[in-house]
Amino acid sequence: MSVTETIAIRTAETRRASSGIGQFVRAILRSKSGSLGWLVLMVMVLTALLAPVLSPHDPLAQDLSRRAGAPTISLSGLGPYPLGNDQLGRDMLSRLIYGSRVSLLVGVAVVTLGGSVGVILGILAGYLGGWTERIIMRLVDIQLAFPLILLALSIVAVLGPSLQNLVVALALTGWVSYARIVRAEVLSLREREFVQAARTLGATGRRIAFRHILPNVVAPATVVATLELARVVILEAALSFLGLGIQPPTPSWGRMLADGRDFIATAWWLATFPGLAIMLLVLSVNLVGDWLRDYFDPRLRRAR
Repeated sequence: MSVTETIAIRTAETRRASSGIGQFVRAILRSKSGSLGWLVLMVMVLTALLAPVLSPHDPLAQDLSRRAGAPTISLSGLGPYPLGNDQLGRDMLSRLIYGSRVSLLVGVAVVTLGGSVGVILGILAGYLGGWTERIIMRLVDIQLAFPLILLALSIVAVLGPSLQNLVVALALTGWVSYARIVRAEVLSLREREFVQAARTLGATGRRIAFRHILPNVVAPATVVATLELARVVILEAALSFLGLGIQPPTPSWGRMLADGRDFIATAWWLATFPGLAIMLLVLSVNLVGDWLRDYFDPRLRRAR
């Protein structure tokens, strides 16, 4: 292949990629709820990534002279502590900014780990069938028989409260959603013409499953992952609220909410701002998940 042909092929691939990105962005802008969800989510992601730059104070620095200090927001502008101080005099805004790192880190890690396990087991169950499918789906049924929060509490209580154990516990409770959805997709895909053609040409079962079927289950798995992210954020906050999640002094929205509940009558901002942060993140993720569901399903796009 000549240099000119190589350049032409790469130019065509770049144009297709740019066109795909442009189409994706235009689809976001056409949806008000989708645009809002993506905007809020991207702001929170950037806030977490730029926490050392955006944080006005050290989130761990205590100043008892400012204990439970009120927010300094007024018509004249923002004071040095716009969201107030907590019960130990620490800056609430800085702790909220660093707390976003914990929620997003745990959420992404759990979705990645649980999603990978669930997708692989779902493909194996749907494509192989037989005893493999029976064993995997019975495991799914057994796990679904327990409340997820109770199962997560039990795992963390046994392993001990830490960031790593929290991720493992939440991932072990989340893989079943992916496995069920992916298995259902694979059951319909394995009889499609392109799979039959690959089998006729002598492709191995492993190649068919992970080269031909896997790319076709990425879209539904992505939608499930987005919605699971919202569930993980709530579970992480709940476990931290109960003292079995992220341990102090690391800023965590759930722990901040637990610390502020005793001061709700005298210092409302201690519990209000962490609660609002959790609500905004979960709401934005749910809006993005709904938009992705519509985007990947042409029938829903036409209906809207």
